[in-house]
Amino acid sequence: MTGFNTRAIHAGQEPDPATGAVIPPLHLTTTYKQDGVGGLRGGYEYSRSANPTRDTLQTALASLEQGTRAMTFASGLAAEDTLLRTVCRPGDSVVLGGDAYGGTYRLISRVMAPWGVGHQPVDLNDLDAVRAAVAPETTRVVWCETPSNPLLNVADIAALAEIAHAAGTLLVVDNTFASPYLQQPLTLGADVVVHSTTKYLGGHSDVVGGALVVADDELGEQLAFLQNAAGAVNGPFDAWLVLRSLKTLGVRMERHSANGARIAEWLLEHPAVGDVLYPGLPQHRNHEVAASQMSGFGGMVSFRLRGTDRASAEEAALRVCERTELFTLAESLGGVESLVEHPHRMTHASAAGSPLEVPADLVRLSVGIEDVDDLIADLDQALT
Repeated sequence: MTGFNTRAIHAGQEPDPATGAVIPPLHLTTTYKQDGVGGLRGGYEYSRSANPTRDTLQTALASLEQGTRAMTFASGLAAEDTLLRTVCRPGDSVVLGGDAYGGTYRLISRVMAPWGVGHQPVDLNDLDAVRAAVAPETTRVVWCETPSNPLLNVADIAALAEIAHAAGTLLVVDNTFASPYLQQPLTLGADVVVHSTTKYLGGHSDVVGGALVVADDELGEQLAFLQNAAGAVNGPFDAWLVLRSLKTLGVRMERHSANGARIAEWLLEHPAVGDVLYPGLPQHRNHEVAASQMSGFGGMVSFRLRGTDRASAEEAALRVCERTELFTLAESLGGVESLVEHPHRMTHASAAGSPLEVPADLVRLSVGIEDVDDLIADLDQALT
């Protein structure tokens, strides 16, 4: 197998046979001429079912995650919804990490639950608790984010896969924070990888999308059926934008990781900061696991502010979010520009009052690829 960056540039992306164009064409079409009834060219009849640009992206993603098949969608949550409705039925349940993304928790607790699908949050670092939570009769999915959003916990993918498979359950890993450049869960035993392609795969804050990558052909066929039947696919231009960005994923993740590490180390020494959450730090509780299954630690950094009480610490966190200049106050992550947000009131507001509620004094950074000294100077003035 060729190297990651070579596959990112070439997998599924041969020069156009008609013109020799080195960039795959953008197929902005809804339908395709048939050579007689049922005489399809390349299997294409309607772009909800298949589109050459989307197919190229799916081929590339399957190669990068070392899976057998990939499917792309209009958003990350559309991908998650398709997966859950494919593998779950009323009476089934999902075991998910106790600090899962708020949108995932909302989908499971408020959309799937009325349909009869239960859920149980659990600390994925407590393997005995995971074993106790997995019920072979009803648990269909163990849902893992690693690193998690926004607490940057890291789960042992291989250990979770062993527990899930012993109970006849699927292990799903949300690989959005790491990207396939830093971590490839299918090679560690996961059954399905989930991505919000909006984030690092898109990388430029200009496209919304999602993806599923699977290790098993039969599961891939089932997911592809619902991808077509429910129809929450990404358009060809969105697919083309992500495909373009995959070519630079490796070099971008190297810079994100280098900047993230520098900022995490700097934050450790700041008197206003109480705790720094970054798996690349030796002090991180999951550092050894992260180092064993990741080739780098990415650009996501969270930290907690000091205060005399909860209210003052929360106010300090809000002031930091309001005072940064290079770090733009905005949701989302993974773009070339740096972002800052307050998860308790922004991305994870839907988890307030639940077991997945995040600390009110937490600030999350998506560290971009700017000059790191400028980013540190911005944080310094915001924390002063």
